[in-house]
Amino acid sequence: MQKNDLTFHYQKEIADQHFQVDEKQLKAVSQLESIACQLINRPVVLPTQYTRFRKLLNCFSRKEKNTVMTPVQGLYLWGGVGRGKTWLMDLFFHHLETERKLRLHFHRFMLIIHDALTQLAGHQNPLEIVADRFKAQTDLLCFDEFSVSDITDAMLLATVLKALFSRGITLIATSNIPPDQLYYHGLQRARFMHTIDLIKKHCHVIHLDSDIDYRQRALKNAYLYFTPLNQKTEEAMANLFIKLAKKQKDQVCLLNINHRFLKAIRVTEGLLAIDFFVLCIEPRSSSDYVLLSRLYHTALLHNVVVMGIGPAAKTDDNTARRFLALIDEFYERKVKLIISAQVPISELYQGEHLTFEYRRCVSRLKEMQSEEYLSQPHLP
Repeated sequence: MQKNDLTFHYQKEIADQHFQVDEKQLKAVSQLESIACQLINRPVVLPTQYTRFRKLLNCFSRKEKNTVMTPVQGLYLWGGVGRGKTWLMDLFFHHLETERKLRLHFHRFMLIIHDALTQLAGHQNPLEIVADRFKAQTDLLCFDEFSVSDITDAMLLATVLKALFSRGITLIATSNIPPDQLYYHGLQRARFMHTIDLIKKHCHVIHLDSDIDYRQRALKNAYLYFTPLNQKTEEAMANLFIKLAKKQKDQVCLLNINHRFLKAIRVTEGLLAIDFFVLCIEPRSSSDYVLLSRLYHTALLHNVVVMGIGPAAKTDDNTARRFLALIDEFYERKVKLIISAQVPISELYQGEHLTFEYRRCVSRLKEMQSEEYLSQPHLP
């Protein structure tokens, strides 16, 4: 990345979307541009070279923990919902001219850590092995929606981050909260304070406190519930996805959710378009909904049909129960939801057994279209 490239791309994107330059965003862009220049101009230490380097230094040190590589200082970008944090990080990631970069939703990263610990059960210092694996493929980790609510994650994170930083890996992270408020009311939080210190030591911290909520503006000016199901509705859903994606490249449409594959319609970071059949008619575990609600801040659910009627009403109630569970989980995590459906919200369920439950569902679906709900941050 040449000097001023990121600023140029930022200003071009802003002009293309008919927005005004945001000075707070521009400050973050300038910092990201500086980080990019340092990363590009830094000599690449290949994984095999790093291993030899570490072993050589260990010959002169009794403690391997003293052997470290200083990473380029990264960035912790925090602020309210819809301020453009993820968009800026993705702009930086996309235009950074290196293959040694990796972008993950933070919850996905922690799932990788937990899976690796299961695979490495019985090994000494398994988190060091995990860090070596990351170093083998990247010098830069970009985390979207950095947040900590689980005590197990909190206790693991200090060791993981220390191991990554000691291998010269740079961290870029977005979050809704400042570092000092991470895991704020968590159990044994005193043990987590070292993690916060590590983040502040290795990352510049920028508060993106713009008064403009770009995501809410996009959703507020759009229909969030489309009916009936026809070509016009399908085109409207597709256009809304493109508008929300902000030119992000679509990813592979097979999602690995709890070690099973789900077919999506379209996916970009934090944004999911998927069919009702896949999520609610096919057999699905509630744990799938939990994971989806943590990974995606916005979901477009296509082709929702009437439930609870016809000769297969009993089986159809299973579909209805899955839909209820999905909406409940999305609601709790403040996922922004856009739906295309066969009928209006109040007519989605026409059976008898789940009438009471569907009154609550209808209420929630209507609330999820409100300005108050749309202004709330995603809770991964």
